Amino acid sequence: MTKDEISAGKAVVGIEFGSTRIKAVLIDSTNVPVASGAFDWENSLVDGIWTYSLDEIHTGITTAFANLKKDVQEKYGVKLTKLAAMGISAMMHGYLAFDKGGNLLVPFRTWRNTITGEASKKLSDLFDYPIPERWSIAHLYQAVLNGESHVKDVSFFTTLAGYAHWMLSGEKVLGVGDASGMFPIDDATGKFNAEFVKKFDALVADKKFSWKISDLFPKVLPAGADAGRLTAEGAKWLDPTGELEPGALMAPPEGDAGTGMVATNSVAARTGNVSAGTSVFAMVVLEKPLSKAYSGKIDIVSTPDGKPAAMAHANNCTGEYDKWINLFGEAAKLLGADFSKGKLYDSLLELALKGDKDCGGLVPFNYISGESMTGMESGRPLFVRTQKANFTLPNFIRAQLFTSLGALRTGMDILFDEEHVKLDRLTGHGGFFKTASVGLPVMAAAMHTPVSALSTAGEGGPWGMALLASFTLNGKNQSLPDWLDKNAFASAKVQTVQPDKADMDGFNAFFANYKKALPVERAAVDNLD
Repeated sequence: MTKDEISAGKAVVGIEFGSTRIKAVLIDSTNVPVASGAFDWENSLVDGIWTYSLDEIHTGITTAFANLKKDVQEKYGVKLTKLAAMGISAMMHGYLAFDKGGNLLVPFRTWRNTITGEASKKLSDLFDYPIPERWSIAHLYQAVLNGESHVKDVSFFTTLAGYAHWMLSGEKVLGVGDASGMFPIDDATGKFNAEFVKKFDALVADKKFSWKISDLFPKVLPAGADAGRLTAEGAKWLDPTGELEPGALMAPPEGDAGTGMVATNSVAARTGNVSAGTSVFAMVVLEKPLSKAYSGKIDIVSTPDGKPAAMAHANNCTGEYDKWINLFGEAAKLLGADFSKGKLYDSLLELALKGDKDCGGLVPFNYISGESMTGMESGRPLFVRTQKANFTLPNFIRAQLFTSLGALRTGMDILFDEEHVKLDRLTGHGGFFKTASVGLPVMAAAMHTPVSALSTAGEGGPWGMALLASFTLNGKNQSLPDWLDKNAFASAKVQTVQPDKADMDGFNAFFANYKKALPVERAAVDNLD
């Protein structure tokens, strides 16, 4: 059946640009993943800016799609030449600015940059609404404040997902979830907040630009909307072999926060999800607005169907412990050991469960890049211990896992303790949960709430984007939550871990040390170049 559907051009694909991997997932008519392809990549720090080049973006997506085609050929013996629908998602925020000729004006500034502090504060104060440093409008306004010459020539700016969608379809559009990380969304209209648009235009009126901010935005679309078709040029851009036919229905491009919500069935009120990989963020779909703005701590964004959601975001999660685990792996191989990458990770991460509940007094910081949540404009990975600390390998690994959630916990304290937000379920996905026997209990201890993982969690955001493309194709006259319940998660297997009191107490003790040691991290940022 799958083979016939692929041959008939009835399959659907979702492609997501993650921080370290671009992945394409193909699903069949039952919305089950049937093939995939990927490409690993890394951002570069160029002249103080975290970036990916347009060439890297193009090479990455074509390689991921080529590997998807190869997987289809090997599994089903047919060529992937036609699609019913497709969608693009990517890490949110950042700044891709183009002139009237479609030329990129400055290198892509990703979400990871913490160079827009002045703009973030001024816009947050102007709107009385949190505008994080990562947001596209903060990048644009910081360029204005810096007097950057390119600003006068901007004709269009967008996110990474919006750029790729534009290349594929010719349409300058964005899903409402991704758009909500560019500029605030009005929940009532599902569009960019008109009052804030007027305030921004007034703010920069003295610069006498030829544009108004609304001229530069992509069009905002909700989940299920028709976002164009794959053009002949777009098909060749994605598949340079020329084998892919144009015409596939395009879903609105989304951000990784939105696809994470979809992939964990967390788009209804009182549901939430934690996406933990290179970065970590928790999304909580709200029943009512927060009582006040928490600039730099809590973002307000939208679900793919336009509901308000609170986001606690930390720039750093697994990146630093990945480096430590790889270092231990190098040492083991030097001594003659032979093992797979999965065995290395599982063996070391499972040691965390044998460590002291409070990590024995060890305090690492995983700040590869800056961390807005704790006020660090740049990162300095750090490991601190006292002379009396219980310095063991299990404690070291446990501390690395705990610290990967430290900045996130800072934001979640606001939602749970100050805003009294209620959750019926919190679902996790991402690399942090690959060793589920460790990731789930550690996350439950840090969040003080039950945490679940779905059997499909390993497919993550690309599958979530494929589901959104399938919803665009098949979900007419249905709400997104209802369609997901009936068509994607009706038979999903769920594993739930309740927080253990001893683990929670241990995390609290570690977190107290973490907060006490922040001045040490501050000193490292200030004094180490």
